[in-house]
This record gives sequence, C-alpha cells and structure tokens, in this order.
Amino acid sequence: MDEYPLPQAAQQFVDLLGVRYPVIGGPMYPCSNPELVAAVSAAGGLGVIQPISMTFVYGHDFRQGIRMIRQLTDKPIGMNALIEKSSKKYQQRMSQWIDIALEEGVRFFVTSLGKPDWVAERVHTMGGLVYHDVTELKWAKIGLDNGADGLICVNNRAGGHAGAQSVQGLYDELQALEVPLVCAGGIGDSKGLQEALNIGYSACQLGTRFIASNECQASDVYKQAIIKANESDIVLSERITGVPVAVINTDYIKKSGLKSGWLARWMLSGNRSKHWMRTIYALKSIWQLKKSSLDESGERDYWQAGKSVAGIDSVESCNHIIKHLMETYRIKQP
Repeated sequence: MDEYPLPQAAQQFVDLLGVRYPVIGGPMYPCSNPELVAAVSAAGGLGVIQPISMTFVYGHDFRQGIRMIRQLTDKPIGMNALIEKSSKKYQQRMSQWIDIALEEGVRFFVTSLGKPDWVAERVHTMGGLVYHDVTELKWAKIGLDNGADGLICVNNRAGGHAGAQSVQGLYDELQALEVPLVCAGGIGDSKGLQEALNIGYSACQLGTRFIASNECQASDVYKQAIIKANESDIVLSERITGVPVAVINTDYIKKSGLKSGWLARWMLSGNRSKHWMRTIYALKSIWQLKKSSLDESGERDYWQAGKSVAGIDSVESCNHIIKHLMETYRIKQP
C-alpha cells in the first residue's frame, strides 16, 4: 500500500498538540471510561475525558480519575466541558472540574453548548487550547468570538447529537474562518479518515468506533449491535433529549417512536417551559443511557451510534484501531 505524508493541516494539528496522530477520541456519555481515554492517548491519539461519565457512570472522584489515566499514559489528554446554562449547582461543579483538570495538567478542552469565553480565559492563562462543538456557521462565530481556538465540526453522520450538514458541506461553510477544523461524525475506517483529511480537516474525532474497542466498558451487546448495524439502521430520535439524537434503530426505539409527545413539544416551544422540559429530558436520559450502555442482557437496547457503523466490523484494541486508521500515512514525530 502506498504511503503519504500527512496533509499540512493535519501535520500542524499534531505538532501543536504534541500527539502522534490527528485522531481525537470523542468524549461520550456514558461510554468514556478512564481506561478508554488513556488507551486512545497511549495509542497516539488524543483521549478526551467526559466528566459526567467519569464520575456518575464509573464512580471515580474526578481528580483521582485523571490521576488514574496518568498512571496508564503520560501522553496528552483533553476534557469536555458542557457549558450550557443549567442549574447553579451543575455550573459550579463544571467550573470545579475545569479547575481540577488544569491543576492536573490538562491543556486541551472541548466545550459544548453555550459561550466558551470563561473557559477560554482560564485555559489560555495556562497555555492551553479550547475547541468548540459546532454544527453550523452561526455557532462557530459565537465560539470564536468567545475565545475558541478551533472547532469540532459535528456533521450529519455523527452519533448522539448530530448536525444537519454533510462532511464536505460543513467544511465548505467554515473554512473561511481560518481556524483548525476537526471532522466529527461518520469516521470508522481509514478511507473515511483519509477523505476528511484530504478535504482539509485538521483532525478527526471518533466516538462510535471507540465504543467497539476492548478498552471501552460498554456492554458487549452494545458493541455487537454497532458491528451488526448498517447506515440505514441509524435514526434520529427526539424522545431522548427533545432534539434529534442519532441512535441504533433497536426494538426499544421502534416501540417508543422517534417524535416527542405533544406535551413535550408544547413545553419546548415556550421560553420559560423549555428549560423545565430540557431538565426533565436530561435527568431521564442520564439514567436511561447509563443503564442501557452497561446492561449485558440487551433488554435496554437504547444505544447511541453514528453512521460510521458501516465501516466497523470488529472489536479491537484502541492501538489496533488507530494504527489501522493511519495505515496510509507516513508519520513523523510531532
């Protein structure tokens, strides 16, 4: 097989972050256990901590969880900060987690929802970087105007909260911003990664592919469902969080339906009531997703996944997955 050097944008990304490969292990609730984060980074990518998974799903004290990862690898890691205005208690908790991560040496942060200005201010003071999750130009401009250094570009092939635009379409819309763009969604094999990097993306963020890994502690039935699924098996359900979420079209999903009920739709349409409805959805989904992802019986077949399932045919180690993703490139040390 012919080998090629990394495209310029990808090489600049690995040099800037001090990683070997332009691959980010996307932060996932509830699937980002510490061992998975560590394994992605140890294999040359960049593992990103999802703090609610770390603490609520897997039961680690946040600081001790980071130190556990550090015992497994000394390579760079990141943290995901969901910064949407929510309860005061949640905001205080997220603020504390960010401070702890900075104290423990984390220097790469992925912000989701809201304005990342206050996160960027803290992170930049410590010499770190903030990349902001976006699905369209409007949110990209808000993120950059509030201190983001790069963008995680969530397309219509992503698992979880997917965007509406294609891989190419989202890049075309955002490239004029002249900041690093990370392709998030639909990457499950070397062909997909190569196509994204050749378009001009600086890196690719993968979630679904790393669920089907040895180091992920999701149930085996969940992993096997990913392996068996095709693109057509991925559907968008509004019944999880009130906005479309990409999931495998299992018996549970078929039985539940994809649309929110009339009461939920009515509450989500009101300026005051939408906050309460989103809170109800959030609390419900946190418990449901935790139970379904860890349940080996398969009775709770409520599984998030993206269209990258089409390129996933086995459960492998993170090291094997990343080496396979990068098989067409000659890599120089960052």
